[in-house]
Amino acid sequence: MQLRYSFRLYPNGPQRGALARAFGCARVVYNDALRAREAARSAGLPFPKTGDLSKLLITKAKKTEARAWLGEVSAVVLQQSLRDLDTAYRNFFDGLKGRRPRMG
Repeated sequence: MQLRYSFRLYPNGPQRGALARAFGCARVVYNDALRAREAARSAGLPFPKTGDLSKLLITKAKKTEARAWLGEVSAVVLQQSLRDLDTAYRNFFDGLKGRRPRMG
């Protein structure tokens, strides 16, 4: 027998702000990485690796004045957004090659 639990969170004001910052920063890094991969594809270059994107879009970006606010959130959230993008690309191309079952 398997048990299932359902939880609901009610964050207070500061927690809501912290969650919004984390989700916003993750979205910015995801979109920047997507833009970098699309630019490489249109130029005919190989896709940048996730590690290279992490160095460029997270580590170096935190040191610039325009993206210094990325340092306010955990780096784990930002790195996970890059892993999510990598998984999305892998799933997409595996679907084109017929390695993923079609859902109906």
